[in-house]
Amino acid sequence: MRRNAPLCGALIAMWLALCGARAQDAQNVPEKKPSVEIADLPIGRCAVQKPMSPVSIAPRWTSWGVDLSNSRFQPTSMAGLRAADVPKLKLKWAIGFPDSSHAWSQPTVAGGRVFVGSQGGHVYALDAKTGCVAWSFQSTGAVRTAVVIGEGNSTLAYFTTIPGWLYALDTRSGALVWKRRVEDHVSTRLTGSPVLYGGRLYVPAASFEEGMSTASSYECCSFHGSLSAFDALTGALIWKHDMIGVASSVLKTNASGKKLLGPAGGSIWSSPVIDRKRKLLYVTTGNGFSGPPQPLTDAIVAMDIDTGQVRWSRQVAEDIFVPGCGKPGNANFSCPEENGPDADFGSAPILVHLAGRDLIVAGQKSGALWAVDPDHQGAVVWRYQAAPSAAGEFGALVWGQAADGKNAYVPVSNIQDPAHAGGLHAVALATGKRAWYAPPPTLGCAPGPGCTAAQASAPSVIAGIVFAGSADGMLRAYATRDGKVVWSADTNGEFKTVNGVKAHGGSMIGPGPAIAGGMLYVNSGYGSHAGRGGNVLLAYGIE
Repeated sequence: MRRNAPLCGALIAMWLALCGARAQDAQNVPEKKPSVEIADLPIGRCAVQKPMSPVSIAPRWTSWGVDLSNSRFQPTSMAGLRAADVPKLKLKWAIGFPDSSHAWSQPTVAGGRVFVGSQGGHVYALDAKTGCVAWSFQSTGAVRTAVVIGEGNSTLAYFTTIPGWLYALDTRSGALVWKRRVEDHVSTRLTGSPVLYGGRLYVPAASFEEGMSTASSYECCSFHGSLSAFDALTGALIWKHDMIGVASSVLKTNASGKKLLGPAGGSIWSSPVIDRKRKLLYVTTGNGFSGPPQPLTDAIVAMDIDTGQVRWSRQVAEDIFVPGCGKPGNANFSCPEENGPDADFGSAPILVHLAGRDLIVAGQKSGALWAVDPDHQGAVVWRYQAAPSAAGEFGALVWGQAADGKNAYVPVSNIQDPAHAGGLHAVALATGKRAWYAPPPTLGCAPGPGCTAAQASAPSVIAGIVFAGSADGMLRAYATRDGKVVWSADTNGEFKTVNGVKAHGGSMIGPGPAIAGGMLYVNSGYGSHAGRGGNVLLAYGIE
């Protein structure tokens, strides 16, 4: 997702650091390890290494969206929590991520363990009840995706790193099984969690290339968003589909010889959906980085699960966007004639099943929630405007929504537009009408930079309750009946951790909670994009 101009300098600096890591990967040179290795701290290690329970029978949350539909709805049998239990939730343990200033990766749960990645490139397996460290693994890049756990009796765990690598680890030991390149473009930014189905991993790819265009030496733009299918056992590439579909070429050259290339863009920022009935998968795509406009940008796209070929698409905008263009003093050669409005999709689609029909529901950064018909080439069934068309590039609906078969639950970010930031909508899936609206509560953080009501975090649902985090550092539980807040947890401040790492929470942006086996696991401290950083994973349970 693109970001606002005041943040560009910091983001580009961060991006150049990531690109440096990416260049090391290309040479197969390992990155320097962080100064603190979590598994080397004796107080953090499990005293007794208990074997994992079978993934197929234990309570689990093994992917970004918990199921193939990306619903983020956990049934009671798996959640181990009922609505009546929620007000009794207490903090049970906390883990600190060393050498990290952002808590990016959504935790997953399987076999009595919690799996989570970190900005520092570590992936951890923790005891689900106590938080002690079973093992840790050092990857060669920041991990922002969920750690996806194998199906059935599989013993593999999968994740990607921002610079472009896909990993498979042994869930029992953390040993590397295989590692494959997903994208080798210098601007690669893997943020969408892989999906595992039928022995294949479906891996989306995105990029921050349009942000790199402000560098005087960089010739933009040539990145093409893609979705790739890999063999889950071997890592062999089965197919890859380019969302632009035509080669980038030189569009023009300025007086100093710098070239503008195009077309480019079409990033896939989020996790795909698997439709077993129709043998399709669905992705949502980002804007173009350079022209001419392409039909699969800013779109909901249906692809053949076996071949990756596009079966239909529903484009809801057609924009080419470069940060900072149109602002005084900006002379970026890559600026398009008409910039933006950067109305792409950042959040994952959801496949919902209603009486007599299915829908694909997806939230757009413009503040619109769309429902389209998978049986009629993505025809629009309804559109719900959850927020005013977003001011700023970060957007109104950003990281995700959830659905329980009756309603879609839609948090509003608008982090760059404080007057319209925050709030949670419940939208009836059958009609697209508002069921209820919960306005943003009183801020839980001290007034200052990054303390806002924005709700950019993906929500998670159990029967009767939807959990949603906020940039103010609060995790709140809303009754699905009427939107009343029935419980909240303040994740700001410092926490005593199982592993002895100094840790504190901050803004809750991006990943949502994972709920399984009577516990709720959530990260706090997403410092990018005007949020407040942190480095803690928190585990809540009932007494």
